[in-house]
Amino acid sequence: MRFLKTLLIIAVAAGLSGCVGWRSPDGAKQTGSLVDYLYPNAKEAPTLAPSVVKLRPPVKVGIAFVPGANWNNGLPEAAKMKLLERVRDSFAKHQYIGKIEIIPSQYLQAKGGFTNLEQVARMFDVEVVTLLSYDQVQFNDTNALAVLYWTIIGAYVIHGDQYDVQTMVDAAVFDVQSHKLLFRAPGTSRVKGGATWAGLSEKQRLAAGEGYERAVDQLIPQLQTELDGFRERIKNNANYQVENKAGYKGGGAMGWISLALAVLLAGVAYAVRRRA
Repeated sequence: MRFLKTLLIIAVAAGLSGCVGWRSPDGAKQTGSLVDYLYPNAKEAPTLAPSVVKLRPPVKVGIAFVPGANWNNGLPEAAKMKLLERVRDSFAKHQYIGKIEIIPSQYLQAKGGFTNLEQVARMFDVEVVTLLSYDQVQFNDTNALAVLYWTIIGAYVIHGDQYDVQTMVDAAVFDVQSHKLLFRAPGTSRVKGGATWAGLSEKQRLAAGEGYERAVDQLIPQLQTELDGFRERIKNNANYQVENKAGYKGGGAMGWISLALAVLLAGVAYAVRRRA
């Protein structure tokens, strides 16, 4: 009799272990690092020789995502192109930007460094390149009551799994010839939600895309603010030289200088007329 009770307990325990499961905390990470792309073998901060950055409005700009850490790591190419188009369209209105070329990811080699960046810049005929790096972490925490009951018609979940997607997209603008970072701006987002076990993968996939969209929503106005600040900073900075391309009479430092000279000449002319 005791033997039968022991056998029954073992059978019940084995049955429970087979029909009940717990999903352990899980997560995934997608990353495309600017440092890994431009300085793949650097063991210390790079040093740049003092030089004058020459900008020639209207400036030809390239924009691209840096390569991911691993093959097939990160956003699909189609999604990257849509995000890059949003950034491009936001800055196409400025007269001092001549054109903005979207550079597909396959032209940038992992750990390619500035050598690869210069090759791509020549290929697409751009002088300044905006590199978008990204870092997205997906956390998946199982609710304490999320117990799977395996039955003859499938798996059921009591209470759902919770996901938390945190995304950072950073835009860094480089002058290709001097390798100098002109300015940068970040965008971040956090998307949280819950789903049943059966629909968790789809919800997480949609949340990942939404995370990038929200991060770019935040990045675009910050990039605009940094661009405006950069234009102000270089007005009296000897490390920057701005010379308009032939035929261009718009903004840029030379445009502002010309405007200042015009105001000065108008004042002199007014003073001369009053004396006469």
